Amino acid sequence: MAPPVRALLFDVFGTVVDWRTSVAREAAPFLAEYAPGVDPLAFAAAWRRRYQPAMEAVRSGARPFTRLDILHRENLEAVLADHGIAPAGLDEATLDHLNKAWHRLDPWPDSVEGLRRLKTRFIIAPLSNGNIALMLNLAKRAGLPWDAILGAEVAQAYKPSPEAYLRTAEILGLPPEACMLVAAHNGDLAAARRCGFRTAFVPRPTEYGPDQEKDLAPEQEWDFVAASFPALADQLGCPPA
Repeated sequence: MAPPVRALLFDVFGTVVDWRTSVAREAAPFLAEYAPGVDPLAFAAAWRRRYQPAMEAVRSGARPFTRLDILHRENLEAVLADHGIAPAGLDEATLDHLNKAWHRLDPWPDSVEGLRRLKTRFIIAPLSNGNIALMLNLAKRAGLPWDAILGAEVAQAYKPSPEAYLRTAEILGLPPEACMLVAAHNGDLAAARRCGFRTAFVPRPTEYGPDQEKDLAPEQEWDFVAASFPALADQLGCPPA
């Protein structure tokens, strides 16, 4: 028999926090000054599209592990150039503040309540590609009640590489079967399942905006499927808030 689940590990970008509208909000004042014709939501999406290719360079071994803040900054400078803005013409404080938009993302409305409930029965921690400083700043700002900050920088591997999941379980002193990934992304859950993790799918149907086409429904028979974090807490027998 599989051991009981002891730790719930969460994808963060898109699952716990709303990166799209948050980054757009943070970028809007900058764009109003330097590129008034650029839509902040489109800018956020363009920045995000460079996320996976940047990490793939690390996953493939083409470059050593590089924390996400640095990848985000490289991607930001590329996106600015794509929009006709020369990064070299901007002062460092402006670029750094804009890059740290990812440290100031808002949680989905149900996230904090659900995490607090889930924490009463389980270890809860991020299993994110975000680096430690980013995850700490998100948690402090949004009130995310993590028991620990885990993920890519701790594991020195980016999801969906197996090491990202397996080293996180090892750090907790748990077998993979005692860990459950909670995510809004079927691909992330599939990679975790291949490593022996249990799985919970919580869809975020507006992560990519009103025209989102993927991750609207479960693509496998995940261990749990819930419409929100509080709904997952109900399924897992956590007491009400």
